[in-house]
Parts: sequence; C-alpha cells; structure tokens
Amino acid sequence: MKDTTKAKGATYTDDISGLKLDTSKQYRLQDIYLFEAKNITKATLKYLSTKPNKKVASFSYEWFLKLHFDMFCDIWDWAGKIRTVELSIGIKAYLVSTELKKLVDDLEYWEQNKRFDVIEIASRLHHRAVQVHPFKNGNGRWSRMLANIYLKQNGLEPTKWNENLLAKENPHRDDYINALKKADNNDYIELIKLQSIML
Repeated sequence: MKDTTKAKGATYTDDISGLKLDTSKQYRLQDIYLFEAKNITKATLKYLSTKPNKKVASFSYEWFLKLHFDMFCDIWDWAGKIRTVELSIGIKAYLVSTELKKLVDDLEYWEQNKRFDVIEIASRLHHRAVQVHPFKNGNGRWSRMLANIYLKQNGLEPTKWNENLLAKENPHRDDYINALKKADNNDYIELIKLQSIML
C-alpha cells in the first residue's frame, strides 16, 4: 500500500510518499527541503563545477531523466521517473514523454539552425521544461538546473537563481512567475531579461 503520510507541518498537498529518508521520524517540510538542497548541491558540483561536455550532459531524453535523478535520488524513490499522476500545473501525464522528446528535438533544431542565441535557448528550454512538468516534484529546480547546465556548456556563467525563488519574501518571485506566464504566450522577453540580469 502506498504511503501517503504527510510531513509534520505540511499542507495537504505535501505528500511524502516515496520518501527514502527514515519514515519513522516526523519531518517538517523545511527538513525535507534541506535534504533535497544537499542532494542538489552534489548534482550542481557534478554538472557546474567545470564546463560539462556532451558526454556528461547530452541533453537527450534519457539525460533529462538522469539529471532529475541526480538531483533528488537520495531523497525520493520517484526521482528521475516520469510522473503518472495529474498535477495542478503542467500537461496531462500521458503526454509528458512525447512533449519531453519534442523538447529534445526542438533544442537540436534551435542549435543546428542558430535560431536563437544561447541565453534565449536556455530561457526557452527552461520555460518548456517547466511547462511540461515531467516529474512528481522538483520541476522548477530541475528546469533551472537544465538551463544553467546549457549556459555553462556553451561558455556562459550559470544564472544565479535563488533556489527559494517561489518564497513570498523573494524579491524576484513575482517577476519570475510573470515572466513564465508571458512565455506561455510565446513572449520570452521578460524571461530572457531575468535570466540575463541574474547571470
């Protein structure tokens, strides 16, 4: 039977089923976020401590899943696995694999045809990854890491996102959400600007 225990102090949407930590303990969400941050730091060192080559970060469909796994594998048993549940945001679960593969193809097309500059490609990659929302959780952090690895691979510095980006006290929160909403309508100007000023 699936464990749908809630983390102590969590809202009803914070399902900790699949948690790989000691589930006999009561974790606050802040505790889980701290464990996640440590796992993400390991992935950051792996992919951003030096310029990652195509062997390390191939930007293939399989690597997209591997990146999410690398970021969350110590904490969640669903890390790197395409979601099968519907979320309040993102596309329908049955479309995720197809849309993620389309993103890989589009990225290849953008690069081969020099359709956009590096920052715009990173911004479009970031937005489309968030729009698909392929995983049960961690999609925003994964999409920002994806864009940062792309920037680093192409000779630019990663964007200095504050990973508590969606916290109400974050000064960039509203700008970030508004930029993503505009990108939903194919207007990437604000997201590109935000990505650029935070480099």
